[in-house]
Amino acid sequence: MEIPKNLSKSELFAFLQNNQGRIIADKKAQIKYADAFNFGCVADKDGEAEKANKPITEDTNEIKVKPVINTTNLMDSHDDVHIPGLWTKSLKESKDIYHDQEHAGTLASTISDYDDLKAYTETLTWKELGQKWEGETQALIFESKVKKERNDFMFNQYKQARVKQHSVGMRYVKVAMAMDLKSEPEPYAVWKKYIDTIANKEQVERQGYFFAVTEAKVIEGSAVKRGSNWVTPTLDNNMNLEPGEPTPEPGKTTQEISEEIKTVFKNFKFN
Repeated sequence: MEIPKNLSKSELFAFLQNNQGRIIADKKAQIKYADAFNFGCVADKDGEAEKANKPITEDTNEIKVKPVINTTNLMDSHDDVHIPGLWTKSLKESKDIYHDQEHAGTLASTISDYDDLKAYTETLTWKELGQKWEGETQALIFESKVKKERNDFMFNQYKQARVKQHSVGMRYVKVAMAMDLKSEPEPYAVWKKYIDTIANKEQVERQGYFFAVTEAKVIEGSAVKRGSNWVTPTLDNNMNLEPGEPTPEPGKTTQEISEEIKTVFKNFKFN
């Protein structure tokens, strides 16, 4: 059920009070994709900063990426705030999670799944995600092996560091309305419980309501052009090598590398 945007605050609160059950039922009844339908209404310019991610220059047919699929403690363009812990049950129980291209849900659009995908949550600061806000968020992370032969287009998008945002395909399990309205005890209690944890708090306060999602079932995570939750970057698109492991130049044999090492060290004197 769509919430009208052209109402006065008193009319808006009356609408929310009268339709609370139906709105929440609608949110729980369908598979939801965290894509923006009205992105401009929630983008907080004070919080924006691009998280750098460098292209991969080596010749390879497989890379390992670390995309952020979703973050908590942020009101998105659906007026939803995901609360830390919402993915705990789902990640423990779900085996059929996949990394997809733009929620297409086809074999051709699949980027990775099963043994090529590890889904988990990680607590990060907003600054680690390229944002200016203070505080932390619980990020839904997909460690994904992206293979050229599986999805050539998305392999090259990640390889060239062109994937800036992601989106989660999910089904809501537990949702509560939050309202800055003391005459409504339950929604007001939810408001008071979470409002100080929300990164774009000022926007939420201007609006006067949000929906707190405390449990959701994750189905897939997709690379998208623009998501309703815009703090979903690719943290790393070159995880093949362990930190500190040397990168041999393509085409060189072990013997050639060994000879180069000898040439370097013959000019050194050791005591």
